[in-house]
Amino acid sequence: MTRLSVNLNKVALLRNARGGGDPDVLEAARTCLDAGAHGITVHPRPDARHARRDDVLALAALCRQRGVEFNLEGNPFAPPRPGYPGFLALCAEARPQQATLVPDGDGQLTSDHGFDFERDGDRLRAPVAELRALGCRVSLFADAGAAVGQAAAIGADRIELYTGPFAEAHARSDAGPVASDCAGTARRARDAGLGVNAGHDLNQANLGAFLAAVPGVLEVSIGHALIGEALYAGLAPTVERYLRLLDAAR
Repeated sequence: MTRLSVNLNKVALLRNARGGGDPDVLEAARTCLDAGAHGITVHPRPDARHARRDDVLALAALCRQRGVEFNLEGNPFAPPRPGYPGFLALCAEARPQQATLVPDGDGQLTSDHGFDFERDGDRLRAPVAELRALGCRVSLFADAGAAVGQAAAIGADRIELYTGPFAEAHARSDAGPVASDCAGTARRARDAGLGVNAGHDLNQANLGAFLAAVPGVLEVSIGHALIGEALYAGLAPTVERYLRLLDAAR
């Protein structure tokens, strides 16, 4: 069964919009895990627009206590600044089970592309090695069609397929070609010895179709859609609906 990691960035964003501690990111994580989620994800940006260092450390402790995966996402090349020690330093503090490296810049509203492994491979080698030495499984954000063999060659354990283009195509009822590209990339990744995760813009309407087209996905990280859907249906029931979709896709 594909595992579900719930991304709680949007809960933190809502809290930060007002200040204070409400809604409580840690309580949201407990609710998701009580409902059956297999893990928790956050992607703290250097500008602290949503998840912050204190969230990361609290969530890491909760996930250790619960015996579930904590997945920390970020750009390993973003320099430290006040309140943000840098991604590698944050991983050294939090010791997430999985570190997902993403090539996002400060100006991006959200992650919208994967690494170019032919260009970035040599540069990624050192942070991948450092994270693995910390005991983290390392996943690299990758576009469909990326040279995933090079991701394996620099020491990564997994890729995370960027599924934004699939979600856009699915909404147009034209997902076939993009799904085929994703499936081919996943196949090449597995042939190279990599596990395959997926994430970005997956939701209840398109998740089943994606998993049918791309079998063998180990984990999906879902945040924006899940938190949005939870505004209407509740957080625990929404997590449970995703778990039923994953179970049906087995």
